[in-house]
Amino acid sequence: MSHEIILISISGEDRPGVTASITQVLGKFNTTILDIGQANLHHQLSLGIMFRNDEPERTGDLLKEILFRTSELGVYVRFSPISDDDYNAWVGRQGKSRYVVTVLGHTLSAKQIALVTEAVSERGLNIDSIKRLTGRPPLNPTEDNQSRSCVEFSVRGDINNKEELSAQFMNISASEGIDISFQKDDMYRRQRRLICLDMDSTLTKSECIDELAEKAGVGEEVKKITAMAMRGEIDFKESFTRRVALLKGLSAEVLEEVAKNTPLQDGAERLLRVLKKCGFKIAVLSGGFTFAGKPLQERFGIDYLFANELEIKDGKLTGNYVGDIVDGKRKAELLRLIAQMEHIDLEQVIAVGDGANDLPMLGLAGLGIAFHAKPKVKATAKQSLSTLGLDGILYFLGFRDIHLESL
Repeated sequence: MSHEIILISISGEDRPGVTASITQVLGKFNTTILDIGQANLHHQLSLGIMFRNDEPERTGDLLKEILFRTSELGVYVRFSPISDDDYNAWVGRQGKSRYVVTVLGHTLSAKQIALVTEAVSERGLNIDSIKRLTGRPPLNPTEDNQSRSCVEFSVRGDINNKEELSAQFMNISASEGIDISFQKDDMYRRQRRLICLDMDSTLTKSECIDELAEKAGVGEEVKKITAMAMRGEIDFKESFTRRVALLKGLSAEVLEEVAKNTPLQDGAERLLRVLKKCGFKIAVLSGGFTFAGKPLQERFGIDYLFANELEIKDGKLTGNYVGDIVDGKRKAELLRLIAQMEHIDLEQVIAVGDGANDLPMLGLAGLGIAFHAKPKVKATAKQSLSTLGLDGILYFLGFRDIHLESL
């Protein structure tokens, strides 16, 4: 049976009814739609429709009617015949792996987009679609209206060395001051169900133990040990034990004061509110302390909280702790346990942290994100976020501002 395959490309000022009018004509001639796509950029329409016509003798009348319709609508149209071989080759490429590249920053320049797309092109990957996830940036941002720009590229093709491309993206991120997320676009990416967050310097802006140390008059000593631990220079258990010992004699009343005054990370409230609304389970797995985590658990409905417990006797800290230390190994164990309890595949888990002790859980989760982390942690994690607050994670999950505003 003879047939023709034709691609219609329509452009011009966007207005209601263009797609409806063209598809009405195609329906009148009993054509089969093989592919369709539409985009709108600053009121300018770009519409493509590929169709199969099984009555080639009527093609002239069909195209003539489309020309009349587009003329009435004030848009431009171009017709391109597609051979069966070209169509079959295009269909064959659909089976290749698909990836999502998310580029995020306060603003995005042409140079930054060029560096990302060049890296994609150099590896023979084809960009299928481009979406802007954020609203349009204001020309004159104010303190209350800070700009943020996020563009998502859907790319397709086979990659011999994903680690090499990830490393290139990391170099671009470091040199250009942007974040680039590179994920395989599979069912797990669209079905994340559990997020496990570190607390100190991740969910909150400060390190609780540093705040306690200031109250105890040993701030500088504790900060030095904390920094060494965060850089991975000393074992977390050793650093934790040494720091807690320096708090001996501090009044327990200080704990409530510190917890009350601990500032939330930028974007934390938005992230937790949106994920909770979307049915996520939320866990805080912290090398910090339960006294700081419990108020957050009550405020945001956090499902799981695991942190360290300070020993208190006669209203004062003893310099010891109660139970096992929640270190890097324990965080990974807890993540796995929670996922099992909730019947969630590890690929559906997000883990977020900033320190070396977070690396085990970042490596175990399907999406591990180093948040405003030290260079060693960023270099080891699968993804990193350094330009925006915690709610930047929502863009890595494919959320758009228009969706977030409705939530």
